[in-house]
This record gives sequence, C-alpha cells and structure tokens, in this order.
Amino acid sequence: MRYVSEFREYKLVEGITQRIARIARKLAREIRLMEVCGTHAMAILRYGIKELIPPNIKLLSGPGCPVCVTPDEYIDKACAYAREGFLIATFGDMIKVPGSKGSLLEEKSRGRKIKVVYSAMDALKLAKSSPEEKVIFLGIGFETTAPTVAASISVAKEEGIANFMVLCGHKLIPPAMKALLEDGEAKIDGFLCPGHVSTIIGSKAYEFLARDYGVPCVVTGFEPLDILQGINLLISQIYQGRAEVENEYTRAVSSEGNPAARALLKRVFRVSDSQWRGMGTIKDSGLKIAESYSSYDVQTRYPMEVKSSRKKKGCRCGEVLRGLIEPPECALFKNPCSPSNPLGPCMVSIEGACNVYYRFGCKGV
Repeated sequence: MRYVSEFREYKLVEGITQRIARIARKLAREIRLMEVCGTHAMAILRYGIKELIPPNIKLLSGPGCPVCVTPDEYIDKACAYAREGFLIATFGDMIKVPGSKGSLLEEKSRGRKIKVVYSAMDALKLAKSSPEEKVIFLGIGFETTAPTVAASISVAKEEGIANFMVLCGHKLIPPAMKALLEDGEAKIDGFLCPGHVSTIIGSKAYEFLARDYGVPCVVTGFEPLDILQGINLLISQIYQGRAEVENEYTRAVSSEGNPAARALLKRVFRVSDSQWRGMGTIKDSGLKIAESYSSYDVQTRYPMEVKSSRKKKGCRCGEVLRGLIEPPECALFKNPCSPSNPLGPCMVSIEGACNVYYRFGCKGV
C-alpha cells in the first residue's frame, strides 16, 4: 500500500477494501465510477486508491477542475481585455492556461497588467486602492467559489467601487453530470459527488440523477478512508439494484447545503447556458451576473467579441474531462506536455487530471 501513513485507521481500511472486493467479485463486470472533483482525483492517485480496489472497479476522472473546463473563448476574452489596458486580477492557475491565441502569462510577458490574487475580495481591494485602473476579476469556478465572487460584487455595489468588474465564467456541477449521463459515451455506473460543492448546494441537489437516470450518487469527503467508503457505498447500491443519494460526508455536508450562500448566489447571479471545454454548451449549467448588478459585469459595460480558432493539435483534454480516456492515453502526455510546459488546461491546474497523473501517477504510468 502506497502512502500507508495517511491511512490512519488501518483496520477500517482493511475491512472496507475486503468488502469492496467481495461485492466486486459478485458483480462480475466492470463498474465505472466517476468523481467530479479535482481534489478527489488528486487524493485517489496520491494515496494509491486505485491499487487498493479490484481491477473491475474503474475510477474515472470527470469535469471536476474549474480551470480545465473553462473554454478557449473565456481565456481569449481575458487576454483581449488585457491588451485593451484593463488590469486583470486572477487566481494563479489561470495564468498558464492556453487559449486559442495564447495565455495570460504571454500577455504579462508583453507588459500587460496581470495580477495574481488569492480571492475575489483581494481583487476588490486592488480596485479600491487603484481607482485609476479598470480592474477585471476572472470569476471562474463551481458553486464552491461562486458565493465569494457574489459577495465581492455585492460589497462593490454597497461601497460604490465602480472600477471593479467581473468576467463571469462560473459553472454548475449537477447539469454537467446530467449531460454526461445523457451523452452516455462514458458509461457511468455511479458518481462520487464533490464534497466542496456539496457544502453549498447540499446532497439533495443530486437526487434527480438517481431518480430520473437510475444512477447512484454518494457525497464523499477527501480523506482516503472517505473515498474508500464512498466506493463501498456506491457498489453496494449497484449490487442491490438501488439508485439513491447517500451522504458519506455528513461532518461537512447537509441535505440543504448552505442557505446563506445559496441566497447570495440567487441574488447576484442568474442561471444561464454555459460552454464547457470538451462538452460544448450545456443548458442551465452556468451563472451570469443579474441585471441589478450589471454595472459590475465587464461583458455588459465593455462588450468584447473574440474569435477563437486555433486548437492544440493532439491535445485530448476534452476526452479526459468526459471520462473517455485516462491522461497517459494522450500522445502528448509527459513529453512534451508537462506542468512546466502545459499544452492543455488539464496539465495546468494542480487539480487537473493530467497534472495529477504526472505528479502521482499509478502503476504502469
């Protein structure tokens, strides 16, 4: 067992893995379970979980990395605003993401104003301290980070900080899970639902997947034992012919989620269709800034049209995000594509599947 020191309850681990093995033998077919959280993807490989479970239980990485699912058009717009003299405030992992015409890192090397911040509130403070600048915060991420961006927009309005704007690219996880099931190509038997997202939206948000599509879901934490128990609960449901939403992560996730955060999202944003890398446009899978806050929407105040064109030849990030292939199946993986020379977004973010495989790998990689 790799990284055995991280498994604090050895007897529990042994018991769960033995139970998983017994059920897997009884199922006697390949079971395909998808995680839709980049932190889960990292934990699964870091702690050697794939090596602890039977080979007929296949763990797939899904679209759980917000940087990875952000399409070229969004990056191209951010770069275009930078070329127009706007100050771009962004999380660090967005800097290297290649768009169709380059990255923000390349724009920074040309003298454009690109600042790395650690939160939306940091970007708001930057705008407040630099009133001569037009500051754009790159608002990406899922339901986990969207409330913090909503809060920054709300505070900007209350304090009248007019030079702060957001390029909104937030996405919603449950509609993407629905799209994967309706596409059907990945043949998903069950979902390990994201713990961070679920603290906001609650476990009830996935009930339609079990009810309407007959696919079991388990909300899971991030400790190795959490993930193993999530796998155990999923395959138990499959063996028993059930499709329900179970919450393994009860110490952090409730059925309803965080009412205050959800209310803030409802006030500042509106649900909209959104484009996902590798998955196209998914109905009702994104957020846009509400009309009452439109002065903080850079696309409303300063509309920018871009034409995204170039695709990196050979990059299969889109297939990785849909659980169709594992990163080593891409011909570019490791050589020449690496964290120091990322050719696709799945290699940029530390939660991207390609980056995770590069750092932690698994047997045979």
